[in-house]
Amino acid sequence: MRVLHVISEMGAGGAEALVAGMARAGAEFGWRSAVASGGGHRADALRASGVPTFPVPVARRRATGVLRAATATRAAVRGFRPEVVLAHNVSASLVARLAALPRRLPVLTVFHGVAEADYPRAASVLKRTSRAVVAVAAATADRLRAAGLTAPAPVVIPNAVFTQPPRGDRDALRARLGTAPDVPVALCLARLEPQKRHDVLLRAWAEVGGDAVLWLAGDGSLRAESQRRACELGVAGRVRFLGTRSDVPDLLAAADVTVLTSDWEGMPVAVLESLAAGRPVVATGVDGVREALAGGGGIVVPRRSPAATAKALRELLFDAGLRARMAAEGLAAVRRDHDPDAFMRSYDELLRATIGGLR
Repeated sequence: MRVLHVISEMGAGGAEALVAGMARAGAEFGWRSAVASGGGHRADALRASGVPTFPVPVARRRATGVLRAATATRAAVRGFRPEVVLAHNVSASLVARLAALPRRLPVLTVFHGVAEADYPRAASVLKRTSRAVVAVAAATADRLRAAGLTAPAPVVIPNAVFTQPPRGDRDALRARLGTAPDVPVALCLARLEPQKRHDVLLRAWAEVGGDAVLWLAGDGSLRAESQRRACELGVAGRVRFLGTRSDVPDLLAAADVTVLTSDWEGMPVAVLESLAAGRPVVATGVDGVREALAGGGGIVVPRRSPAATAKALRELLFDAGLRARMAAEGLAAVRRDHDPDAFMRSYDELLRATIGGLR
């Protein structure tokens, strides 16, 4: 089965990690995979491992951008000749449908989530573009149905985590980042964009106190503003802005806990990666985050609450016994509920059933 993944970019995000994992694991299920995207370090790594990649300019929600992206994706379709297109998120679905029209290829969407106000528009687009829609969490499927997406009815396949072992030494990485071996470290794996609410996290960090250090792995439009805020709050000396990273397994091995203060999420792969690495999580209780942490492994806090976030971070950062108990719970939960083999079997069955239904 020839599967073409279409996604805006292949950098450090969670959807990108999922695509990379699926492209590699697909061979075990008889897939021949390719990826059409705006590029990034994950696309480079896939290409080096023999997975075909095709360049597609990022649409950025503009009509001209969508048309340019659709033209490039159509070239990928001609070059790879897929049997099915797996589009990740709404804009990629629109691009994929425009590209696939001449060949009448089935387009399936993996819906990773949008802001609450954007669900009606997302449902309107998806009912026109996609033969099937996979929601990464039950909560996002419920929101899509409430917004009017009943045909196709969303199918829930929770995200999985394709684990990779760390490549370096914990103490050596800490030394490179100016952090002593025994200093408690909280790690946030998130783009510096409004959705992720680093302003809430930094206000919480000002209340944590002690000698703990916060690592912010990610970049984005709010980096300069976040750096100014850290200075204003008096925590600049305890915050490291690491930029975009391709060594997430090493960062997880070197950290003690992870934290995510987003306003909304689908089912963040960063949370699943943290659990799989044995790192407890502090995260806002939004949609798929609640589902991911339902089996344990972290502390769920209210949205936009620096005080609750700070309290949870203090509990975990300075209590090794609590961290160990939660780490064990998280490992058990992620192995049970987010197994990559079960995840790939679900997608394989859906894709093959879709292709078979067209014959």
